[in-house]
Amino acid sequence: MATGQEIDHGKIFDWGRTSADYAAYRDIYPEEFYKKILALGLCGPGKNILDIGTGTGVLPRNLYRYGGHFTGIDSSENQIEQAQLLSKNMQMDIGFQSVSAEKMEFSAESFDTVTACQCFSYFDHETLAPRVHKILKPGGRFAVLYMAWLPFEDTIAGKSEELILKYNPLWSGCKETRRAISIPPVYLNFFILEHQEVYDLHVPFTRESWRGRVKTCRGVGASLSEEEIRQFEAEHKKLLDKIAPAKFDVLHYAAVAVLKKK
Repeated sequence: MATGQEIDHGKIFDWGRTSADYAAYRDIYPEEFYKKILALGLCGPGKNILDIGTGTGVLPRNLYRYGGHFTGIDSSENQIEQAQLLSKNMQMDIGFQSVSAEKMEFSAESFDTVTACQCFSYFDHETLAPRVHKILKPGGRFAVLYMAWLPFEDTIAGKSEELILKYNPLWSGCKETRRAISIPPVYLNFFILEHQEVYDLHVPFTRESWRGRVKTCRGVGASLSEEEIRQFEAEHKKLLDKIAPAKFDVLHYAAVAVLKKK
């Protein structure tokens, strides 16, 4: 899995530092996001689904009600602890494991679907592609999902992003515009690109929940010092009190790519 050495110009990050806030503030995908997954036939009764880079288990917990058997893995033990706690409190039978996707050891042809939501860019694709191919059943599918705010079109997102860059100019997860998910060529040795789509979403927030969402981004909670985070939080609160109503939507785009096993 990639680190800040490759992603944020040498600025190291650790998702484990954000786990409690991540559990509280990153369960933000609107219903339309999940309906898209259902419409593509990626989950449902009788299907065995693996979510890699699961974090706090947002995807399997929200898809659980639609049927199927879910497993979630993540390299961060702290994230998996939160996933296990949340699923237990919600009385969901989801198998969570702390292991990186590149080192997972599941039986061959054991999953109908593998999902990777918000994490695809972190993987070692040369290692991951054959592993995902191996554990998928014949005709199984690998779904890559992503959602990001649009800072050039949404004022609140744009101003918040400017503040992140003030504190962390090395953060590369900025200046997003709508784009399809880029699939590294190695995957085409094992999969057929079956479906690709980009669409807009309006995601609802309060000032508090948006502050939590921004704090949990890689450029803040996962990489800044505790003192820097405190300073950022104070400045972000003042900013939102000035420019944001009590409740508002933030314009995002979502992207999905579905790869079918050859």
